[in-house]
Amino acid sequence: MTAATVAGFGVILLVGVVALCLTVPSWVRAQQVDRADQASRQVTLLVDDAPMRGPIPPQHDVPLLQVVDADGRVVAAGAALKGRPPLTTARPEAGDTRVQTRVCGKGGEACMIVVGTSNRSTPYGPVIAYAAVTESIALNAPFMAAIFTLAASLLLALMAWATWIGVGRVLAPVERIRSGLEQISATDLSDRMPVPDTGDEVAELAITVNDTLTRLEDAVDRHRRFVSDASHELRTPLTAMLVRLEGTPEGEDCDRTLQEVLGDARRLSAIVQDLLLMARLDAGVRPPDEVLDLGKLVADEIDRRPSRLPFTTSIEPGLMVRGNRLRLDRLLTNLLSNADRYGESAVHVTVTRDGSDAVVEVADDGPGIPAEQREAVFRRFTRLDSARSRDTGGTGLGLPIARDIAIAHGGTLRAADARVRGARLVLRLPLR
Repeated sequence: MTAATVAGFGVILLVGVVALCLTVPSWVRAQQVDRADQASRQVTLLVDDAPMRGPIPPQHDVPLLQVVDADGRVVAAGAALKGRPPLTTARPEAGDTRVQTRVCGKGGEACMIVVGTSNRSTPYGPVIAYAAVTESIALNAPFMAAIFTLAASLLLALMAWATWIGVGRVLAPVERIRSGLEQISATDLSDRMPVPDTGDEVAELAITVNDTLTRLEDAVDRHRRFVSDASHELRTPLTAMLVRLEGTPEGEDCDRTLQEVLGDARRLSAIVQDLLLMARLDAGVRPPDEVLDLGKLVADEIDRRPSRLPFTTSIEPGLMVRGNRLRLDRLLTNLLSNADRYGESAVHVTVTRDGSDAVVEVADDGPGIPAEQREAVFRRFTRLDSARSRDTGGTGLGLPIARDIAIAHGGTLRAADARVRGARLVLRLPLR
C-alpha cells in the first residue's frame, strides 16, 4: 500500500512540479510588468502639468521611478534613484508610447524589469517616465525547480510515512485475526477473534469471522453427534440380527428367527435410507420443482397409507405451492405416521390459508410433547421417553427429515400447543 501510494502520488507531484515551473515564473513576471506599467503611467500624469518639486513619491508600491528628457537627462526621480543615471537608454519605437526592458546592475546587483511610458507635452518637453521593479526570485527557473522539487520530496516522504503508519494500524487487527485463526484447530473451534471497538470494516470482519466460527462449531458438533447416533442406531439392529442368527439352534424355530431378522433388516434399511436422504438435504441437492395442490397432496397421502387410527380432515382447496412431489410426500408421510403412531383414538388434519402461506396442522390425542422438548424432537435420533417405551420401529429421523424438507422449500415446521390434548405439528409453506 505504501509503495503504491508513493508511486501514484509521486507521478502526480512530478506533473505538478513541472506545471508550476512552467507557469509560475510567467505569472509572476506578468504581475511585475503590470505593476511597473501602472506606476510609469501614473508618473506621466504627475509631470503633465508642472515640474516636479522634490522626489517622485512611490506609485503603486513602486519606489524606483525616473523621468528622462529627450536629451537623456534625468529631470525627476524617486528618492531611491536620486542622483543616479538613467536606468536605461531604451525608448519606445515610432508609433508606440511604451517600452519594456530588463536591466541588470553591476557588482551582483539584482536585475530589474523596467517599463517606460512617453509623454510629449510636459514642462520638460518630451519625456519618458520609467518605473522599475526588482525581479522576483520566482523568475529564477532553476531555483524555483529546486524549491518545488524539495517541497514535493518532503511532502511525498511525509505521505509515505503517514501511509505506512496508518495502513499498519488499520491492518493490525487483521493480523491479530489471522494469527488467531492460525491457532484454531479442527478439534477445538471454541476460540473467538477479538473485535476492535472501531466500528469499521475490520470490526465487521471480526464479527463475521466469529459468526462463521460459531456456525462451523455447531456444524462440527452436529456432525459428531450425528455420527455417534447413527453408529448406535445402526449397531442396534445389526447386533440383534447377529444374536438371533448365532443363538438359534440348527433346525429349530428357523422360520421365526428369519422373520425377526427380516424385521431388523427392514429397520436397518429404513435407517440407511433416512441417512441418505438427510445427506442429500444437508448437501443442498434440490430436485426439480413443480406447482402442486397442497390439499390434494395431503388427501392422497391419507388415502394411500394404511393407518392405525381414523383420520378426519378439513382441507381448503386451491392452495398451490411450488416444490418437489416426492419430498413433500415424504414430509407429509412422516407427519401422518408420527401422529398415527402416538395418537390414542384419532388424528385430525387441516389445510388452510394464512396470508401468503399454506398451513398444514396434524393433531393427535396422544401423550403430546412437553413444551421444553418441542425443539428436541427435531434433533436427529431423538426420541421422547414415551416413544422409546412404545417400540414401534421408528428411526428417530422422521421429524428432523420433515423439518429439513420444509426449510428446503422455504417453509417452517414446529410443534405448537395442542388445542385440547396430544401433539400438534404445524407446517407452513409459501403459496405460489
